[in-house]
Amino acid sequence: MELVEERGDTYVLTEEGRSFVENAVAEWSDSNWTPATSDDGVRAGTYVTTIHARAVDPEFRATVISRHDRECPISGVDHLGLLDVAHVLSWSDYPEYRADLTNVLPLSKTHHAAFDRGLFTIGRDYRLLVNPSFETESELLQRTIIEQDGERVALPDESLNPEYLEKHNASLAWV
Repeated sequence: MELVEERGDTYVLTEEGRSFVENAVAEWSDSNWTPATSDDGVRAGTYVTTIHARAVDPEFRATVISRHDRECPISGVDHLGLLDVAHVLSWSDYPEYRADLTNVLPLSKTHHAAFDRGLFTIGRDYRLLVNPSFETESELLQRTIIEQDGERVALPDESLNPEYLEKHNASLAWV
């Protein structure tokens, strides 16, 4: 199908592969799909793969989390195992800012994913900005994101570089 091609020792999506994935996600996310009612034809298994993992220095992570009172400033999640170090300017696009404390904040795993997908952002004035197309039936996401649109996020002053927020937000078509 020519959706993936080998480049050296890695495999990457071709343009056709990217298009296929984008179309599939768009189509399947709005479908009326229902799970199978029997085990016929359903399989699970294991496979071998190679991954490239990110390594965040434990001391850096602890510093980020402690600077923010050991909780996600959006959701209030305070379980250390459920907190990620989220980058305002992305890890992959801005490697020079990976360890910049004014480029990171602790977010719950769910809120980190929502931030990275552009479902919400934080304005230069530390106010929560919600993507107008973001819809959810999740009570948690409605309470912690949608209903907080325009509210000031409880962040220590100068904990995030306003220029980084501005640059990040400029990449979002809806801001």
